Amino acid sequence: MIKREKVIDTYALNVNDILVDISIVSTGEDPVPVYKISITNISEVTKIILEKIRDEFVSEATSKLTEEETVFNIQEQFRENILKLLAKYFPNADRKTMDMLINYILQQNIGLGNIDILLKDTNLEEVVINNSVEPVWVYHRKYGWLRTNVLVPSESRIRHYSTIIGRDVGKEITLLTPLMDAHLKTGDRVNATLTPISSKGNTITIRKFAVKPWTVTDFIKDKTISYEGAALLWMAVQNELSVIISGGTASGKTSMLNVLSNFFPSNQRIISIEDTRELMLPNALHWVPLETSLPNPEGKGGVEMLDLIVNSLRMRPDRIIVGEIRRKKEAEVLFEAMHTGHSVYGTLHANNVRETINRLVNPPIDLPKQLIPAISLIAVQHINRRSGKRRTLQIAEVTPAGDPRVLMQLNPVRDSLDILNEPVTILETLALYTGFSKSEIYADMQSKIAVLRWLVARNITDVNKIGLIMSKYYLNKPFMKPKGV
Repeated sequence: MIKREKVIDTYALNVNDILVDISIVSTGEDPVPVYKISITNISEVTKIILEKIRDEFVSEATSKLTEEETVFNIQEQFRENILKLLAKYFPNADRKTMDMLINYILQQNIGLGNIDILLKDTNLEEVVINNSVEPVWVYHRKYGWLRTNVLVPSESRIRHYSTIIGRDVGKEITLLTPLMDAHLKTGDRVNATLTPISSKGNTITIRKFAVKPWTVTDFIKDKTISYEGAALLWMAVQNELSVIISGGTASGKTSMLNVLSNFFPSNQRIISIEDTRELMLPNALHWVPLETSLPNPEGKGGVEMLDLIVNSLRMRPDRIIVGEIRRKKEAEVLFEAMHTGHSVYGTLHANNVRETINRLVNPPIDLPKQLIPAISLIAVQHINRRSGKRRTLQIAEVTPAGDPRVLMQLNPVRDSLDILNEPVTILETLALYTGFSKSEIYADMQSKIAVLRWLVARNITDVNKIGLIMSKYYLNKPFMKPKGV
């Protein structure tokens, strides 16, 4: 019986002049839709000829891959050799066609094959190889998890992919070290495992680096946050109040951190600290990104998050951004920084505001509760794994006793961020440092909402344009607490 396909979406990609049609289809029988790739400008006959060319050089290329060379270097070495072979089989092809065929051969035989095509699709957040029996899975921004028509032919090929990814960044994966965390040159994060650790086969999980960073305009347009919620966070950031972003895995914590960075003034020095670089701040900012480094196979040269946090305090920062707070020592140094006049913005794994406080005051972080009021706001991100929608679940202020007080909360029925309580501690703090009355603070929030509506109405989603607009806003409306307070 022939399966009847329903086309959900189609679009095209250009991957190094290789034209690829993407179609997302549902058969009605499969539990999830299928993500299909089809290369349109290379015929089946051409592919057969390319296989012959492949056989003439692949053994030499494979031997090269055992040496300590990066894939990029090897590809450059073989470019001329492949060009000579192509000239023999395709004497009438122009240079553009030759370049496209070279790219295809290199991609299929020295690169990551069709995985490279998936990595070029900006609609995908995750690319997952579970084994050589199942097709590759992808997580699509709009459609969630999808099964693809891409198969990796063997377990040895998956291991080969892991090896060449690791070699490019000085990592290795072997039976003695069957787990590997690495990243591609593009910034995509990679985790790989070997059997028997993963009992169904070798695995590779690639979390893609967002080429275009999320902005406050994107968040409001996608209903991730309301105008009022964004304005409240903007007011906190402008006035140098520290904010913690919490949430579950893939809930959008780092994306929210990137959105908060839209509101930084350009006349302050910002230090960001991450395990793998994900943040992309506006060009107008005075920003220094720092990244941890794992030790080499001999156990030397490692730089941990704590090392970078301590070092950042010697770099005269006005703002410190931390990718994720995990350990007690890191948290202690950060809270000490808050108490000495630095604004800190970081993420934490917790599902709601109460869990966020509990995580901070219990092991392994285990901070004294009297330190917690150094945080002014907690924003919790949430992902509905059935629909794939990401939303701001709660925004809460922290009381002087170190307890959370929810100001806004997601109403899942109406899909809206509802206002539950009027701020108390935040208003008192702003009044203390700015001298503004309650009505003046609310008027300032309304002016921020007007700016946000203006950004959304004009669909300004470029992070650098938003950075410039914020710089102009601050020139006209300086509403900052005195430096050093």
